[in-house]
Amino acid sequence: MKKRIGLGTWSWGNKFFWNYKSLNDEDLFETYKEALRRGFDLIDTADSYGTGNLQGRSESLIGKFLLKTSSEKKKKIQVATKLAPYPWRVGERGFNKPFFNSLERLNNKLDIVQLHWSTAKYNPWQELGLLNNLCDLKEQGFDFQIGLSNIGPKRLTKLINFLAKRNQKLKSVQIQFSLLAPELKKQYQVKKICEENNIDFFAYSPLSFGILCIDPDKDINKDSSFIRQTLFKNYKKPTYELRKCLKRIANQRSVSQAQVAINWCCYQGAIPLVGMRKKYQVIDISNVFKWNLNKGEFNLLQQVSRNCLKKMPNNPFSSI
Repeated sequence: MKKRIGLGTWSWGNKFFWNYKSLNDEDLFETYKEALRRGFDLIDTADSYGTGNLQGRSESLIGKFLLKTSSEKKKKIQVATKLAPYPWRVGERGFNKPFFNSLERLNNKLDIVQLHWSTAKYNPWQELGLLNNLCDLKEQGFDFQIGLSNIGPKRLTKLINFLAKRNQKLKSVQIQFSLLAPELKKQYQVKKICEENNIDFFAYSPLSFGILCIDPDKDINKDSSFIRQTLFKNYKKPTYELRKCLKRIANQRSVSQAQVAINWCCYQGAIPLVGMRKKYQVIDISNVFKWNLNKGEFNLLQQVSRNCLKKMPNNPFSSI
């Protein structure tokens, strides 16, 4: 099975968590170009990516970069966005305006439209109306596929059946999936349903906000945002053994810890969405295409992951 890795762009426009500055946009363009050069065939974004008045910034940057990309290269990649089911986006036209706004920001390159999170916990009818809206748009001739994000196994099964009644097939499902992901048992149930229905399984936060990249024998990088530094401090001790295991495998293979963590996803057939802002990060992660974990390494990581008592927080919007 061919390995696939997606370029995640949550940080593109996010000041709060990622210290985004517009003066670094050229770095993001270099990151984008390097990703395309090195075989990344998926770019994931969302209409909510970007803080405050920068909402939609990630999509706008991708759209700007696409204008500088040849038609031949554009054909080789998929651009996937996520539309947020905000409380005011209701009914079977609730996604019309957001869809057209995203399409405009992305300069008409939009291959997968995903429901950003499930509304099942607080308004189960809302997401049904919005999915009907996406089905209607497809029937009107707009060429994209439908995806879901932050969905549990029970709701996923219901929505697969719901879409089938509209003669629509689900293209992708995106959930938090990493060595530190919470409720991995539930995530594996989602993955199994995806495999049974030939649905692409996207793994977001595969590096757990960068925690899995931290060298267990060095101090935390002080260049990170305040909130990320706080997160790193809280997870430094509980994740030490896991990061030590990652480093040991990395040293044995002369690769980075990040490559080991990403290959843990790829070993299981997941498509990791890796957030990157620098060209050198793309170069490093692209080396994942060149090697695979062996069974012994995978089993060891599974064991150490299970023994790690502090996992990443649950997404409060993820359904059962």
